[in-house]
Amino acid sequence: MSKKALTVADVAKLSGVTIRALHHYDEIGLLSPTRGSGGYRRYSEADVLRLQQILIYRALGLPLQRIKAVMDDPDFDVVAALQEQRTQLEARAAETSRMLESLDRALTRLRGNTALDLSALFDGFDPALYEEEAEQRWGSTAAYAESKRRTSQYTRETWARINAEADAIGERVAKAIEAGVSPTSEAGKALAEAKRLHVDRYYYPCGRRMFQEVASLYTDDPRFRQNLDRFGAGAAAFLRRAAAANARDSP
Repeated sequence: MSKKALTVADVAKLSGVTIRALHHYDEIGLLSPTRGSGGYRRYSEADVLRLQQILIYRALGLPLQRIKAVMDDPDFDVVAALQEQRTQLEARAAETSRMLESLDRALTRLRGNTALDLSALFDGFDPALYEEEAEQRWGSTAAYAESKRRTSQYTRETWARINAEADAIGERVAKAIEAGVSPTSEAGKALAEAKRLHVDRYYYPCGRRMFQEVASLYTDDPRFRQNLDRFGAGAAAFLRRAAAANARDSP
């Protein structure tokens, strides 16, 4: 990379980030280049490397303010951060690769290859991991029996609707985190309540205190945590704290 200072237009062309976004990063103190004559921004190689870090963190789901806090920490280690990011991206790539292979098999069958084993369509997805654990933990409870009864009647269209609603809640949580909403605020508790009602509506009767126990799995179990944090880093922890506050303040 050239040692020559780059203009904002140069960096936008180099990175694909819009000039407007680069201006915003400067305004919030996330990426603040030096100013040359006339007040024009001048980006160094270090600035460009920092921009790469920012974009990777964004791809991993971190909100801008969280990225700023992490990168401005005096103990922030660029090399260690890159290694951690690489590990996370490798894990995501492996999961994505398995799902892509599964989708390719589905396309193959839709194109007329009826000899393809239907079970191959679910390679890369392992719902049995959750089902077996759920039965071990709650198999003797009325809630588990009710969940089994309800879900056994769901069609593919019903599952699509359930998953879409769950994803919408996850996206709302991510936006709340990025906006700086506290999980213990009224808005935070409302999100926990939306998640609780989703469980209550589709799986089993779930009061606020019961949901507080369920939400503990969101951070304690890495599978649940990964599933929620795909919407944005910290989503699982946000919902757990919000569920606790919602239960504590319930009538």
